[in-house]
Amino acid sequence: MRNDSESVRRTWVQRVRGRLKKHSILELILGMWVGRRFYRHGITVISDGLPLPVIINRGGRIVTENCQFYCGVRMEVGKNALVEIGNGTYLNRNTLIISNLHVKIGRDCRIAWDVVIMDSDQHPVPGKTSEDKPVIIESNVWIGCRCIVLKGVHIGESAIIAAGSVVTKDVPPRVVVGGVPAKVLYRLPGNRRNND
Repeated sequence: MRNDSESVRRTWVQRVRGRLKKHSILELILGMWVGRRFYRHGITVISDGLPLPVIINRGGRIVTENCQFYCGVRMEVGKNALVEIGNGTYLNRNTLIISNLHVKIGRDCRIAWDVVIMDSDQHPVPGKTSEDKPVIIESNVWIGCRCIVLKGVHIGESAIIAAGSVVTKDVPPRVVVGGVPAKVLYRLPGNRRNND
């Protein structure tokens, strides 16, 4: 048992040393401060000063690995909701995540500034009942500035979402999408399917 705890401690110390080579102690301390609102987190880094990220947790769970948040990030997590953010992912300035059900962002994703990701309409539409649907963003996805990702969307691995896009439907892996609503513009090299 002692060897396991020593091994875990050594691994944690190595991770902190690695982060200190890239980030300041202040960025790590701010990450620990913000991380206290999370259910579980790795090493969180807060960059570019104020305003600090705003975390409004109404009884859900936020689970992150080692990730970076820039100033102005805002997360609103409803009761029993789950937000997961993978290792190496960063959320840039003023990114907004609203989750009443489940938002999952994979590893090594790059989320640009002013992006909105939401799994809910936030209110019923007249004549219809409101239904929350999960948003799944797989690993290595790049979402350009001022994009909106709406409920029920699944974005495939290594996809690129062009700036200003509104994503209303699933996005296949290894494609570039853009527009309102977002449509496939072209397929990236290594995609098994032919260009449309």
